[in-house]
Amino acid sequence: MTAKKVPELSEVQKTELSELFGERVNLDKRDRHYYNHDIGALPPLVKKVIGNTDPAAVVKIKTEEDAAKLLEFANRHKIPVVPRAGASSGYGGVIPTKGGIVADVTLLDRIISIDPEGQKVVVQSGMIWEKLERKLKEQGLSVRAIPSSAPSSTVGGWLAQSGAGYGSYEFGWGYESMEKVRVVLPNGKIKEFSGPELKKLIGTMGTTGIITEITLKVQKLEERKAVSVSFPDASAMKKAVETIREKNIPLWSISFLNPEWADMKNKSPLKLHYGEIVDKHRPVLPVAYVCTFMYPASRDVSGLTEAVESAGGTILPEEIAKHETEEWFKSMKVKRLGPSFIPAEILVPLEKMDTAFEEIKKRIKLPVLTEGMVISDGNVVLLCFMRHSERSLLFNTAFALSLSILKIAEENGGRAYSSGLFFASKKQSVFGNRLSEIEALRKEFDPNGIMNPETLEGKGLLNTAVSLGSSFEPMGRLVGNMSGIGEVSFKDEKEIPAEVAELAYSCSQCGYCVSECDQYYGRGWESQSPRGKWFFIKEYLAGREKLDQRQTNTFLACTTCQMCDARCELDMPIEHAWMTMRGKLVEEEKKMTFPPFEIMAASLLKERNIWANFSKDRDKWIPDDIRAKMKDKADYAYFAGCTASFVEKDVAVGAVRMLDDAEIEFTGLGDKEACCGIPMLVAGKWDVFEKIMRMNVANMKKRGVKTVITSCPACWLMWHTVYPQWAEKLGIEYGLETKHYSEVLAERLDVLKPKFKKPLNKVVAWHDSCHLGRAGGKVYEPPRELLKAIPGLQFRELEYNREQAHCCGSVVSLIAEPPVAYKLGGMRLQEAADVNADILAALCPCCTVQFRVAAEKNNMKIESQDLGALVARSLGHDIPDSTNFALQSWVPFEKMIDLMQPENMTDLMVELLPEMMAAMPSPLQAMMKMVKYVPGMDAMMKPMMPVMMPMLMPSVMPKVMPDMLKAVERRVPMPDYMKDQLPDLMPKAMDNLMPNMLPLIIPLLTPRMIEYIKTH
Repeated sequence: MTAKKVPELSEVQKTELSELFGERVNLDKRDRHYYNHDIGALPPLVKKVIGNTDPAAVVKIKTEEDAAKLLEFANRHKIPVVPRAGASSGYGGVIPTKGGIVADVTLLDRIISIDPEGQKVVVQSGMIWEKLERKLKEQGLSVRAIPSSAPSSTVGGWLAQSGAGYGSYEFGWGYESMEKVRVVLPNGKIKEFSGPELKKLIGTMGTTGIITEITLKVQKLEERKAVSVSFPDASAMKKAVETIREKNIPLWSISFLNPEWADMKNKSPLKLHYGEIVDKHRPVLPVAYVCTFMYPASRDVSGLTEAVESAGGTILPEEIAKHETEEWFKSMKVKRLGPSFIPAEILVPLEKMDTAFEEIKKRIKLPVLTEGMVISDGNVVLLCFMRHSERSLLFNTAFALSLSILKIAEENGGRAYSSGLFFASKKQSVFGNRLSEIEALRKEFDPNGIMNPETLEGKGLLNTAVSLGSSFEPMGRLVGNMSGIGEVSFKDEKEIPAEVAELAYSCSQCGYCVSECDQYYGRGWESQSPRGKWFFIKEYLAGREKLDQRQTNTFLACTTCQMCDARCELDMPIEHAWMTMRGKLVEEEKKMTFPPFEIMAASLLKERNIWANFSKDRDKWIPDDIRAKMKDKADYAYFAGCTASFVEKDVAVGAVRMLDDAEIEFTGLGDKEACCGIPMLVAGKWDVFEKIMRMNVANMKKRGVKTVITSCPACWLMWHTVYPQWAEKLGIEYGLETKHYSEVLAERLDVLKPKFKKPLNKVVAWHDSCHLGRAGGKVYEPPRELLKAIPGLQFRELEYNREQAHCCGSVVSLIAEPPVAYKLGGMRLQEAADVNADILAALCPCCTVQFRVAAEKNNMKIESQDLGALVARSLGHDIPDSTNFALQSWVPFEKMIDLMQPENMTDLMVELLPEMMAAMPSPLQAMMKMVKYVPGMDAMMKPMMPVMMPMLMPSVMPKVMPDMLKAVERRVPMPDYMKDQLPDLMPKAMDNLMPNMLPLIIPLLTPRMIEYIKTH
């Protein structure tokens, strides 16, 4: 029996599912849409055959018990369930063709046990390979074989897909290193599979149940060496591999590229960081068959050189082997030249590999890029891709060439690499005699056919199309060979800049950016990930999505930590694209930024800071003795920034104390200093940013400054990188160098060290701030040197450090969704707790505020302290702890952020209804009062309100503003300086907010306004 299509759940089912899984259920129509595909870009004709694939719900599975509860629920209601992990495959294994429920297993990501002696590890199925390998290395272990998609693919996914990877030359297919598997069967029962029974699970793509736990065989960690060799043709490469096998040369992995792939790799765009080339010295590959042999350093592989050279191979420079192994998981970088790829993944016997290459070259007229791996069983995986554009009509006909390549494999004793929805008609050749056992298992435990229906059966029309395509392959090949495309160009389209659209179509949807994105793991849904945003752009350009305020908020919510840029296998400038979208949507299209940014902007324009303080108080933190030493003009200037000047004054005081002790003469801008402007940049309010930038640069030049020293990493990033770029764009002479105080002081530790007086007998963990590290100048060691100089201090690294350091979750998350920010900060604090730290130290005022607030919200006892304050105290200075003041300062902002949510703004306006009604023109008041007496008048008012309110608010708002200010004060406890400024800040903020916020408020306000009129 096959489950029926379930595009939507009933209200009763939604309620029950929500009661079972709480916030781990997503029923939102838009969010569900992001779970309707895998990494493959399908031709429009195939999409039509498959039909609507949006699930009815997404449930995040956290425990084995969750999986059992979900399947029990699904069986009772006969609802299809599709397990989904990294979604890093392209065979349709996670596409919910019948709707139903997507069971997202990515939260099943724990290591249950590691046995170093027995060389085994037990993991949950959602464990990402990259993370597992990092954890094993801590125990002196390593995986035996690893997929080429390790940064996103999961252990359970490799079993469900059945794949080979690096290490498969020695250890075979991925499943050959798996000893035992726990599965929640479709009927909700739990069963362990081991030995011969494992064959019933291999490659079944979630059709036999939800995999929850796997026991893996691992090996001892050992240094590996690599040799890269170029071969003139596939025959020479085959001969070398055959010789290696005959001589039993003990290699671990053999992987290769064909000439077309090597050529494209040379031509792929260089990695950029703020417009600067990062990998300008990458080696150039020969346009040949480039094969990389890898082996443990302790092994005797003395016969390798003779084997490759006797076959006609040429050993390449070591830098190429080094580069190729460093690029292990970045093979799809060549897709930047696509922008789309047509895949054809096949398996052929080694002895037929050269024939397969020859036939592909002979029959296929489009360039075929091929990456390959040799497996221990004597087979070779060929991952073939043809460059194309999914926006072209020719994409439909060119796709037929994938069947031509598959036919070449079959003619040479090979088969499709895997089965799944798209190659269900080929499942007999993929599974062989295992197929009957798999089908018997499914029949026994899944009588309702709920587990990933159609994935192994396929869809009737699709199966027919594939069968017909195979039968009439010569005709399809003829048409396909005429379906090539030239250069693909993009243009600005529907509010999407050309450069962003090109990146969206280039994205391989590999998912490397997903699990480590704080916007994603803070919220938990695919729509918030970089991969999800690229998918949205393609859907929007295709007319299947709307670019509304909600999606604008999704682009704005990125914290700019640039983890996605560091992880992207295509080296795409992802964060730069989101920044471009900020300017496009907010600055040009006048969509709403996060409401609190409007208050900040008003404060910034009035008093040059984001904390609603008075500018005259900006430099009051400066100690009198330091102020007396500060020069009117100097080569160095210390730039404190807003948070260090007004909230965490320990940061600023500590910085100048250290600079003074290091005998550095410096000046400052005093009360003329303005915010660096980064909040306005990320808010999309670029006009405000420009004004502030111009002001700061001009004031710095007046003081003859050559080098700006900052304590805040965000300020550093602005002065070091963004200001120069904007200055060039605006035609402003710049010429300023920027350094963080840790860089300056690390060079003068010989002066500082003799002055340390007080030991700090505490365990201190170190947080790398994004804007100074990964997203900035990769300044990692100077802060550590400074911290380790403190006597008595016990230093600890967090699990995620330097380039891999997780974001604290501020500032954007704090402004957009404080509860998400508290969760993110709590995760980073937990890392500190895991290494038994007493203090989590940072050098960013915003990070420190975030950690202090998050510690309070999560009831965690770990202190958060500024690096400079810790050092200055150890140098003997009295630096008061600003924790309590920071917590107090955050309260009014937290309350204001909460107030500016549409629901709460509606409540505020309901309270002001008497004043609003009185402020309206008399004829309109009279008309509204008719609602009370004329039947049906309330129904007439509802469609009128969206038209009337935007017209009325500009005249009504000034009249009700005094009462609004009082209402705000009742809801938001605030210090006197903020109260004093509110009459100036609130009107400006509301003027900017109302045009965009009214559409969100009116549907909530209208029924309550009508009710008010009826009862008053």
